[in-house]
Amino acid sequence: MILVTGATGSIGRQLVRDLRERRVPFLALVRSRDKGRELGCDFTVGDFDDPGSIARALRGVDRLFLNAGGAVPADGDQPMIRQQEAVIDAAKAAGVSQVVKVSVVGARQGGRLATGAHWRIEQHLKASGLAWSVLQPSGFMQNFLTGAGAFTMDGKLIDGYGGAPVSYVDCHDIAACAAVLLSGPARPAESFVLTGPEPLTYADVTGKLSAALGRTVEHVTLPPGDVAVALKARGLPAQFADDIVALGREVAQGSLAATTPAVHDLTGRAPRTFTQFIEVNRQALQVAFS
Repeated sequence: MILVTGATGSIGRQLVRDLRERRVPFLALVRSRDKGRELGCDFTVGDFDDPGSIARALRGVDRLFLNAGGAVPADGDQPMIRQQEAVIDAAKAAGVSQVVKVSVVGARQGGRLATGAHWRIEQHLKASGLAWSVLQPSGFMQNFLTGAGAFTMDGKLIDGYGGAPVSYVDCHDIAACAAVLLSGPARPAESFVLTGPEPLTYADVTGKLSAALGRTVEHVTLPPGDVAVALKARGLPAQFADDIVALGREVAQGSLAATTPAVHDLTGRAPRTFTQFIEVNRQALQVAFS
């Protein structure tokens, strides 16, 4: 039995579909029955901040997909670390045999925001004695769909990366890699950096969006100092804004430009291109960029 956490997110929803197609037994961990019914699969209700619900969800589970938990907030507290470490401990106590964790590319000791948080969780998982696999995806294509990408007041995408390329990956491919690791032979003690097939600049992205959507999608490149000012003007705490800018400077130096063969190696097929992502999500993108 597989337990899928983060089942209603961009990766989790696709993973639920993939596991259903593979006809392997799994449960989706959701926060409410309504959310579980929306998924249309077997589910259990629980919350990372409710240890009892996690212990119940893990009964009879032998493989765990570990994702989600609290986002890294602006005040410096990082509940995701506490939450995911507690789930790892509960999995060990429940006799889970394997954990597949979603991390982030560039996770490292002392890293800013999510890069540092995921590194700490990875270390806890590796020290737990559980068999583990870690997925480290690059930037999500879905960020252009969900609004996670920043916009100016007049609707232009903000490029805080100085025109540097990013090897964006589709969450569809992240889920496919997770499905292979969860339903096939275990590949313990391996980390996989997941990327799309090509690095893209904001000019590339807006050009592809404009061509596909039949309207001009524009971007503006802001220097790091201007990005920080803009974030602080929107009410974000200074430290949080400065951390985002510091990560942006790393991307501007090419930290997310490299591509890897990991998606192909795990799934046997090439990762989705950004053009394919647009085709699959055309209607939603029309709304997002209307």
